[in-house]
Amino acid sequence: MSLDTLPVPPLGNALDFLRILWGLDHSLQSASKRMEATLGVTGPQRMVVRIVGRFPGMSAGRLAEILHIHPSSVTGILKRLDRKGLITRRADPRDGRRAFLGLTEKGRKIDVRSEGTVEAAIVAALATLDRKTVQRVREALVHIAAVLKEGE
Repeated sequence: MSLDTLPVPPLGNALDFLRILWGLDHSLQSASKRMEATLGVTGPQRMVVRIVGRFPGMSAGRLAEILHIHPSSVTGILKRLDRKGLITRRADPRDGRRAFLGLTEKGRKIDVRSEGTVEAAIVAALATLDRKTVQRVREALVHIAAVLKEGE
């Protein structure tokens, strides 16, 4: 019998949870690469397009807050989306360092529900779970993220 076919040994709650989270992260990264090959945008880039499409005129700083990521990470995503001709940036007349975000016509074509996206997979997965389970998982993930953030 190969080691690959043996059941996962008991790891304890923390290590088992991390194993599952890292598996999820790997699946998200793989799906993101497939999206880039088929749709021309990665999962994070499409997420930005979807949010900017819902809230045109938001700033990059506000977008970083919504996504719970560092502003420099948002800057990199926005630069790539700008190069792809998917977003617009309109300078804030009161503060030249700040820009308001919008979508181009090409960006609006990406801002629709689409098969083969991470979003579509999540919609399908959540549809198989009851509302209370989804809420409990969401609460657990938010809590874990907050605890990890405390350690920064």
